[in-house]
Amino acid sequence: MVQQNTGQKPLDSLERARLGLKVFNMPFDEAEEVIDEYVSQGNYDPASVELFKEQLDTQRHIQEKSAELFSTGAQILRLVVNAFVKNMPSATEDTSDS
Repeated sequence: MVQQNTGQKPLDSLERARLGLKVFNMPFDEAEEVIDEYVSQGNYDPASVELFKEQLDTQRHIQEKSAELFSTGAQILRLVVNAFVKNMPSATEDTSDS
């Protein structure tokens, strides 16, 4: 699978998967260095490499935002539970008409 206009090969699915596993928990700058080191060993199309880096950066952004959303959801849930508990009648209150 060679790019016809440049003679360079794009990163294929298996290579992207391998690289993705290597850089999964790394900060983006460190991951970018690992990717650059990997592609320097072959004749890879720079556009496909940049696309992979953009996809990785987008994935990181989504992970960060989902963590923020989870945290916000937990705060909202805590507020709702606290409000519910505050408004519950206590067991010591006499609610009967005796």
